[in-house]
Amino acid sequence: MQAQDECHENVAQDALVAVGANLPGEMAPKDTVRRAMAAVADLSEGGVDHSALYATPAYPPGSGPDFVNAALRLRWGGSARALLDSLHGIEAGIGRERRARWEARVIDLDLIALGKMVLPDTRTQTRWAALPPARAGAEAPDTLILPHPRMAERGFVLVPLADVAPDWVHPVTGQSVAQMLAALPGADRAAIRRL
Repeated sequence: MQAQDECHENVAQDALVAVGANLPGEMAPKDTVRRAMAAVADLSEGGVDHSALYATPAYPPGSGPDFVNAALRLRWGGSARALLDSLHGIEAGIGRERRARWEARVIDLDLIALGKMVLPDTRTQTRWAALPPARAGAEAPDTLILPHPRMAERGFVLVPLADVAPDWVHPVTGQSVAQMLAALPGADRAAIRRL
């Protein structure tokens, strides 16, 4: 497991990116997600896989209209921080303003994983993954954590990821995307529909 972002700089790895939108901006959320996916694909240093689009309930429940979610797998040869900065630049270009955690948004691009990288270290990643949802909604880490610490509990991330990277294995838990998705409650999976 790589514990430092610099370990694989300039060595292309698979990056997993989750995309979501539930507020109209210049266009409807479905079109915004497609625009964002095209911009993220332009960052790739090789092939890109796109998921289908999915309608998903807002998280946390009642926090806004349903989301349109998707995922991409792309090749990236720079650092995780550089990729995250690029994703935030795409968000800003589309009109995203960061005001509160887990709010309705015009666009959201989350770096879910970069290869088998664990950032900043296994202990910190595990601590954030185990944080109760109420605390996770109120507290934000001050550093990039990879793999995304909440991915295993989020159908809106796992369903699209299963389209592009079902066999990707979490370097800390040893579970694949397909296994994490199968472990979700059936009602969570049933609430997500392909568009």
